Amino acid sequence: MKYHNLLKTAAAMALMAATAGTATAQDKTMRVRINADIRSTDPGVNRDANSDAIVLHMVEGLVGYRDDASVAPLLAKSVDVSADGKTYTFKLRDGLKFSDGEPLTSADVLASWQRYVDPKTAWRCLKDVTGSSVANVTNVTAPDASTVVFTLEKPTALFLATLARTDCGGTGIYQKSSLDAQGKWVKPVGTGPFMLQEWRSGQYVQLAANPNYVSPGGERTGYVGDKTPKVSAVRFMVIPDDAAAKAALYSGDIDVVSDVNNADVEEFSASNKLKVDKVASMGLTALLFQTRDPLLKDVRIRKALLLSLDIPQMTEALTNGQSPANLSVIPVPSPYSGKLQKAVPARNIEEAKKLLAEAGYKGQPIKWLATKFYPSLFDAAVLTQAMAQEAGINIEIETLDWATLLDRYTAGNYSAMSFTYSARLDPSLSFDMVSGNKDKSPNKVWDNPEGLKLINESTTIGDDKQRQALFDKLEGMIRTDVPLIPLYSGTRIGAVRANVEGYKTWPVGYPRMWGVSFAQGK
Repeated sequence: MKYHNLLKTAAAMALMAATAGTATAQDKTMRVRINADIRSTDPGVNRDANSDAIVLHMVEGLVGYRDDASVAPLLAKSVDVSADGKTYTFKLRDGLKFSDGEPLTSADVLASWQRYVDPKTAWRCLKDVTGSSVANVTNVTAPDASTVVFTLEKPTALFLATLARTDCGGTGIYQKSSLDAQGKWVKPVGTGPFMLQEWRSGQYVQLAANPNYVSPGGERTGYVGDKTPKVSAVRFMVIPDDAAAKAALYSGDIDVVSDVNNADVEEFSASNKLKVDKVASMGLTALLFQTRDPLLKDVRIRKALLLSLDIPQMTEALTNGQSPANLSVIPVPSPYSGKLQKAVPARNIEEAKKLLAEAGYKGQPIKWLATKFYPSLFDAAVLTQAMAQEAGINIEIETLDWATLLDRYTAGNYSAMSFTYSARLDPSLSFDMVSGNKDKSPNKVWDNPEGLKLINESTTIGDDKQRQALFDKLEGMIRTDVPLIPLYSGTRIGAVRANVEGYKTWPVGYPRMWGVSFAQGK
């Protein structure tokens, strides 16, 4: 009922715009589907993917990601790194302004940073910059109004990438008026191309074009380059149901769906009402094993499971042919996805049976957790069950809701499961998301001590060739241990109405609505 009311409201607004007479294409509101409400507008705080996507239209950090996951200056016009790799000097761009018209200076960068590293803020990435993970920032100074200097305890190749991370809110810089007199978050007053206009919980979040946005120029890529808004407003409409979103796109009640189901691609592509754009994703869909499980602790059984699967055939079925098989945690679009990472072993039922016999496997059932919240995860379990049965492996599927599955994953309370990881934009982070000490982090699937040392080492090296050599070694090690079976990185697919111009999908999948407009007269 709520959705029908929302469509009626949107239709009424569209009718008003159509009959206004003097409205131009740039005066219209661009309507974008999101599948759930945002959690907050505080960058990197009480966040989820939808929150990140919308907040990053309003705030910007010192650096940001390009489309290829490399990092480039954003609010900074230059970044100088000392010879020892421990001092980063950022020079701010000239003429920067917040959406309220106030100038941005190094004092604002310091104030934002101090709030980020205050434990009471509960910033997502606090541990990553205070010594528990990627880096330990020991000092931040502002020698003048346009210069900020960060000092690290030791060098790391991931400091800039951490500042740019979408789940960190891009470490976005905001004006002090974003907080009330008691220091409580109110709303983001940032430098991004849009600013918050209205948030109706459970219905929509509407952003207005920022009249004080200052473009750095250059190619629009990732979250950097020219991000000039080309519509007066963007409305992110909460439509949980995929079928309802599909109907709304066809009817013109929304203009953009940023994450299209694989099954709809062929139909959407054939429609003269729509345009489809797709790109290889940086995420991961995989089969996870609990290596401390009484049965699956035997690596021969895990290898037998791998050899029982026709992974290219599985991927073809699970993605409707939209994604290639990828047996690496390093995603296909990564510049570090080389020959070794792209290798996919052939199915070998006889070798699987031989390994099972050596392990003394007698057909004991393996409980496999899945969810229908993401249909591909349930389908992956069904295909695994059918293929593994040919080798004599007995799999019993248990279907859970997503929240329960996530809890079981977090606690390490499973034998095997189908799972999906969000995008990681550096191979060190890709390995880190699946690796760690199980006693301290039960959600980690790979706890090889030598592997953990190599992952840590990879974060300290800046040379691409040296990093590739380390990642190749890690690839060989994790394939030998088989703590998981990666299936595919996936494909991000967006669809827009035919009159929408300039929309581009990117590997992270978040909608980016700057530079997007309606065709004149349509």
